Amino acid sequence: MSELGVKLKEARLAKGLSLDDLQVITKIQKRYLIGIEEGNYSMMPGQFYIRAFIKQYAEAVGLQPEELFEQYKSEIPPTTNEDIPEKLSRVQSRKDITSGGSKVFDILPKILIAVFIIGAAAVVYYFVTQKGDGNEDQDLADNSGSEQVRLEESENFSKDSNTNSDVASDKESSNPDEENEATEDEAKEETPLAPKQELVVVETSGKNSIYELKNTDKFELKVVSTGKTWVSVKNGKGTSFYQGTLTKGDTESQLLDFSKETEAALIIGNSLETEIYVNDEKIAFAVDPAQVVTQNITIRYLTSNE
Repeated sequence: MSELGVKLKEARLAKGLSLDDLQVITKIQKRYLIGIEEGNYSMMPGQFYIRAFIKQYAEAVGLQPEELFEQYKSEIPPTTNEDIPEKLSRVQSRKDITSGGSKVFDILPKILIAVFIIGAAAVVYYFVTQKGDGNEDQDLADNSGSEQVRLEESENFSKDSNTNSDVASDKESSNPDEENEATEDEAKEETPLAPKQELVVVETSGKNSIYELKNTDKFELKVVSTGKTWVSVKNGKGTSFYQGTLTKGDTESQLLDFSKETEAALIIGNSLETEIYVNDEKIAFAVDPAQVVTQNITIRYLTSNE
């Protein structure tokens, strides 16, 4: 067994984690974890994976991978970059496809505008030609009849308006309470709503991400496991609020009140099977859990006085 393997195994046992627990947290097959502890790197799927597996193992048991790489660099085989050209080729192909599609979308609005103009011109031409074929005498008769109807409607409207004005005046003078109620309703509608809480990402770096919580007078933090995960939660001063393993169907969540704190610092051992809620609002991981399993998340609570 190598010195690095001994150190990792001791850290795992100190956390109270079995190899099965570590396999769930890191998503690394148990046989590879055993190979790391024994220093048997020949069984790995490739040299590229050796440092990646050691890094995930170290993070899961609370060790700093960079320090381990420097201290035991003589034990760890160097990595190669065999897959970099293939990845670059794929990225270039995606860019070509995207640029080709964008040209089509640039031309499409112009085509639609041209079709619309042609259609509008055809409709106008149709109505103009139809109007020229009608009977002019009939139009004059219709116009004279329409003027007479309009005159009668105007007289009736004048009478109705006077009547309605008198009725409205009587109602306004006899119902002051209704007018006051209407004024109060309008005032309620104009009352501004309380601002909705804001939870935004302000910084990300590697496995670390920082959020800021604003526009709220409380800070309730809930951590839920959808499978099995190891979690550590502290405040900004380093005081531990919770540390342990959450398992779905057993102890699967922790609800913590940080309303009197300025900061919450979380270490998530298995972000793929962990959900985080702030005041019942589920937050999205700033760093993709599929890329980084173990993550450090800081949530700064900015009160209205700050």
